[in-house]
Amino acid sequence: MSFQGYLKTIKEKTGNGPAEFRTLAEQKGFTANGELKPEVKAGDIVNWLKSDFALGQGHAMAIYALLKGIKNEDSE
Repeated sequence: MSFQGYLKTIKEKTGNGPAEFRTLAEQKGFTANGELKPEVKAGDIVNWLKSDFALGQGHAMAIYALLKGIKNEDSE
């Protein structure tokens, strides 16, 4: 599945897109000034997304990649 496919599925399942997940991550204390805090690990994000949104591992890792800056909304 392409990164865009992941984002589309996540939006359909949760109603949240990249901007909303960035806001939610900031509210949860995972990010500061739009950047993932150094002490936050992939597992922290995955556990949060699995618990709060019932996302699977792959979809949660897509959001982690977005928050980490590895991917962005325009990535394939």
